Amino acid sequence: MSTATLPASKQSAAEEIVNNYIPWSMGAGLIPVPIADLAALTGIQVKMLSELSKHYGVEFSENRGKSIVLSLLGSLGATTLALGTVGSMVKGIPGIGTFLGAATLPVFGAAVTYAIGKVFIQHFESGGTFLNFDGMQAKKDFAETFEAGKKEATAIAKKVDAKISTTLDI
Repeated sequence: MSTATLPASKQSAAEEIVNNYIPWSMGAGLIPVPIADLAALTGIQVKMLSELSKHYGVEFSENRGKSIVLSLLGSLGATTLALGTVGSMVKGIPGIGTFLGAATLPVFGAAVTYAIGKVFIQHFESGGTFLNFDGMQAKKDFAETFEAGKKEATAIAKKVDAKISTTLDI
C-alpha cells in the first residue's frame, strides 16, 4: 500500500481543521469596525472548537468553549492582550487607524487561533473533554504555542503578500 492512500491520522486531520481557520482569523482582523473584529475572531475560534470536538467525538458546549477561549486570551498577559485590543481600537482613528489595525490584528488573530487549536488538539488527543479541561496547564501550553503561532502567522502573511505582489505585478 502506498503512503498516498493511507488515511490521515486523527491528529493530522485535526491540525488541518485548525489550519483552515487561520486564514479566517486573519480576515477577521481586517474588519474595519473596532470590537466587531474581536467578536468575529472569537466566533471563528468557537466554531473551530465545535468542529474539533465533533472530529474527536467530544460533546461541544458553546458557553464552555467561549469561557475557555476568553480565559486563554487572558493568560497572554497585559502587554500582548493590549496589542490585540489596541489593534482593534486604533481602527476608530479616521484614515490611518484602519491601516494600523490591519497591520497588527490579522497576525495576532491567527496566532491566537493557532494556539487555541493546538492546545485543544493536545487535550482531545489525551482523551480530554470540555468538562475536564485543565485551565492552568492549558495556559502554560497556550502561551508557548502562541509564540509559535505568531511565527506561523507571519510566514502566512508573507506568502500572501508575495502572491498578491506577483499577481498584481508590483
